[in-house]
Amino acid sequence: MYIDFHDETNSVEEDYIDLIQRILDFASNQENITDEAELSVSFVDNNEIQIINRNYRQKDEPTDVISFAMQEEGDGEMKIMGAEMPLLLGDIVISVDRAKEQAEEYNHTYERELGFLALHGFLHLLGYDHMNEEDEKKMFSRQEEILHEFGLKRN
Repeated sequence: MYIDFHDETNSVEEDYIDLIQRILDFASNQENITDEAELSVSFVDNNEIQIINRNYRQKDEPTDVISFAMQEEGDGEMKIMGAEMPLLLGDIVISVDRAKEQAEEYNHTYERELGFLALHGFLHLLGYDHMNEEDEKKMFSRQEEILHEFGLKRN
């Protein structure tokens, strides 16, 4: 899987980017996603993610992660994809400020929080959601399962 990383904060160390690459590769194998899949992961600060959250979700507050799926089909839409085209999954935007705050709040490492947020965003790109209790159970149990199998456990 090809992941295009953008660190708008210039603060995310190479080791963390490598971890996210590895956990998303692992998750894509677990979810049977083609090796030809592509996505982007952007790291921003709380100000930037608040603007994105306000513009796209009408919530004027910073959040931890936002995903923009490319494969969603609306009513009456058809997917037009040639066999030679890569599978464009979408974009994941992570607030490094919120990741640091939540790592402290949940008493685990920044590394674990970044991995968790990247995986959470990735599962959204694959169609998982938590809009109702049943979907939330399904998504969160899958998330924990992948994190556990990958070896990124809570401290």
